[in-house]
Amino acid sequence: MNQQLTILFPNSISVHIKREDLIHPFVSGNKFRKLKYNLLKAKEENQETLLTFGGAFSNHIAAVAFAGKEKGFKTIGIIRGDELRTKILENPTLLFAQNCGMQLEFISREAYRLKNEISFLENLKQKFGSFYLIPEGGTNALAIKGCQEILTQKDAEFDYICCPIGTGGTISGIINSVLPHQKVLGFPALKGDFLKAEICNFAQNENWELITDYHFGGYGKVNNELIGFINKFYEDNQIPLDPIYTGKMVFGVIDLIHKNYFPAQSKILLIHTGGIQGIQGMNMKLRNKQLPTINVNVKKNSADSHNNNFGRL
Repeated sequence: MNQQLTILFPNSISVHIKREDLIHPFVSGNKFRKLKYNLLKAKEENQETLLTFGGAFSNHIAAVAFAGKEKGFKTIGIIRGDELRTKILENPTLLFAQNCGMQLEFISREAYRLKNEISFLENLKQKFGSFYLIPEGGTNALAIKGCQEILTQKDAEFDYICCPIGTGGTISGIINSVLPHQKVLGFPALKGDFLKAEICNFAQNENWELITDYHFGGYGKVNNELIGFINKFYEDNQIPLDPIYTGKMVFGVIDLIHKNYFPAQSKILLIHTGGIQGIQGMNMKLRNKQLPTINVNVKKNSADSHNNNFGRL
C-alpha cells in the first residue's frame, strides 16, 4: 500500500496519499488494521461469535460482517436506532451486513448509550450466549497494535502524518509508531476536542495535534462545498474520498496549506482510511434532500482495489 499520489504545492510543499483503502474492498483501511489482531485473539479464545456495535451506515459493521463470514465466525451487530428494523432493504450497509450473515439487533438510542455498561453486556450474553466483544468502531488495545503497522520505514521521509479521526484508535496507533522528527495531525469527524482524552489513553508520544475546524457541522454532516471538493478531487486524481472521514481531512490539509500552516518544503503524508462503502448511504440522504451527490463509481473502485490481503488476517 505505497503512496499512489503526489501533489506539489507552492513553497515546495508535497502531499502524498497512502492508499490504505486499497487493502481490501470490504475490509479496507483502518478496519483491516483494527480487526487483524482482534480476530486472531477471538480464534485463540475459541470464540465462535463476534459481537459489535454501530450505526446505520457504519463502516465498522460492514467490515466485521464480511470479516466474520470469511473467517468462519458468526456475527452479531447491535444497531443504534430501533426504527431501522424495517428499513434494512433501503440501507446498503445494513443489507450488505445481513447478506454476509450478520444477525442485526436493533435497539433504541437510549439503550445504545449503555453499550459500555457491564450490566448491559451481561444481558447481551444471556440473550446471545458467549461472544468475542469488539467495541464500537473497533478501537481497543489490539486495534491500536494493528494500526501501529500502518506506517513503514518508507514513510520516514515525511514531516507530517495526517489522519482522520472517528474513535481515536487509528491515530493512536500512528502516534505510537512515528519517528521523533514527525508530527501527527488528526482531523476529527466529530465536533469538539473531547477525543483528546481517549487518544491519551492509548498514545505514548506527544508529537501530535488535533485540527478541529474541518468537521463540517459534525459527524455525518456535509455541505455542497465538501461534496464539490470530493467530486473535483476524484475527477482530477481518480481517488475516491469518503465524505465522513478522509474527504474532510484532505479538504482540511489543502486548506491549511493555502493558509501557510505548513513550513516550506514540508513533506506531508495523508492516510486514506477507506470508508468508501459509506458513499452509497450518503448519496441516498443527499438525494432525499435534493442536494448534489458524490460522483464516485463505488463498485468500480471496489473491484479495482481488490488486492486479496484478507488472508493475512
